[in-house]
Amino acid sequence: MQRHAPADILREAGLVPDASGVLDGSTDGRAWFGSGRLLDVRSPIDGAIVARVRQASEEDYERVVRAAEEAFAKWSLVPAPKRGEIVREIAIELRARKEALGRLVTLEMGKILQEGLGEVQEMIDIADFAVGLSRQLYGNTMHSERPGHRMYEQWHPLGLVGVVTAFNFPVAVWSWNAFIAAVCGDVCIWKPSSKTPLTAIAVSRIANEVAARHGHPGIFVTLVGPGSVVGDRLAKDRRVPLVSATGSCAMGYRLAATVGERLGRTILELGGNNAIIVTKDADLDLAARAIVFGAVGTAGQRCTTTRRIIVHDSVADLLRDRLARAYGQVRIGNPLDPATHMGPLVDEDAVTEMMSALETAKKQGGRLVAGGKRREDLGATYVEPAIVEAKPDMDIVAIETFAPILYLMRFEGGVEEAIRIQNAVPQGLSSAIFTRNLLEAERFLAANGSDCGIANVNIGTSGAEIGGAFGGEKETGGGREAGSDSWKQYMRRQTCTINYSKELPLAQGIRFDVV
Repeated sequence: MQRHAPADILREAGLVPDASGVLDGSTDGRAWFGSGRLLDVRSPIDGAIVARVRQASEEDYERVVRAAEEAFAKWSLVPAPKRGEIVREIAIELRARKEALGRLVTLEMGKILQEGLGEVQEMIDIADFAVGLSRQLYGNTMHSERPGHRMYEQWHPLGLVGVVTAFNFPVAVWSWNAFIAAVCGDVCIWKPSSKTPLTAIAVSRIANEVAARHGHPGIFVTLVGPGSVVGDRLAKDRRVPLVSATGSCAMGYRLAATVGERLGRTILELGGNNAIIVTKDADLDLAARAIVFGAVGTAGQRCTTTRRIIVHDSVADLLRDRLARAYGQVRIGNPLDPATHMGPLVDEDAVTEMMSALETAKKQGGRLVAGGKRREDLGATYVEPAIVEAKPDMDIVAIETFAPILYLMRFEGGVEEAIRIQNAVPQGLSSAIFTRNLLEAERFLAANGSDCGIANVNIGTSGAEIGGAFGGEKETGGGREAGSDSWKQYMRRQTCTINYSKELPLAQGIRFDVV
């Protein structure tokens, strides 16, 4: 296997510590700085410290926001297609550094190398999408009821956009927001997860280098720091009209209340407790392949991870046994090894949470049928993915455990029963059904079918394409990122009416003859 030392991976990604061995984690787009405490960044691969990062202080935050306001005043007046050209050049740089950045994602987060490379590709894809979008920020024209009047709507840049990202996708989710917001004329202030700041620093430097060449050094801003310094300030700051945040439901409740108190906007991508319905008419080979990737990919640490299987009783045993055999073939180990299927969990706390959830499931009547053990022979953060036979009324099934636990539940009636089971959780992100029955598929997609923001037929819950709007309902937050018309959240709508006549008729036929 090809091995890469952490120092080599950092250097290839453009991260070279200073003489004291510290990386600077903050930028206002003009200079790198940081006056806060040092952060030790550990790799989940072996728990070793791979870098030390200087975090932002309260004073750094204020300096960044003032610089971002100055940058926005200039950037918002650049024609959108010209803004798209800068994003296009960023994508070129990302393509050139894809291998190095992919390895850095794997080193820092623990997802396998193929997924690390895929995350960088996702940034490239959304950049390409944003470039095309820069020429398609369309407004509507409407017919006025008043003679000699023209009415239309236009879209203007919103301002400063706060972006808070989670450890599991350390750069892709930022790009969903940052590249779309950039072509819309906004300036992004990014608070990456303190568990995965290195890829954020590397990508920020690339984006800023390109923007600076065009005379716009301050449009991609990064602040590495604790939530109490950066996240809370973003939530409370009236100068930041929109905060887009990815994380837990608990975090989302707090952030939404704080931002809402000042009548700010939020895009929230929170918990996902995603289910796949497998009917008696399903292609079980197809379903099994989708389930294994959806449940095991990223070691169960995706918001779209498959966590529940709702399978018809007539095929449940067959599917369970296929899944158990497949789980036995999952190669667990160093995620930098191309042969590895599943790497470590992000830290030891995640392992503890997984083991606690499995114990709770057993106490509530669940039965472990595959995996679920620690792999301490590999390291403190390695586990076997688990399959648990469960019942829909078990409390633990309604809780998202951010780890590779798959609950397999049975239903005996029609697809309506399966849909009820699927929808009976607080979260509503991604969902899927496997069936060769057209009526079942359409019933699943109907208004009274899946209540999730994403609903798939004969593909799994994980691996959304960037062309569609990404997000969910209920406790998932309700926001949308990436494709479709998600760009509208980063702009302000303005309705305009022009009177080109010599009369002044009022709407609704109102007469007011004073003068």
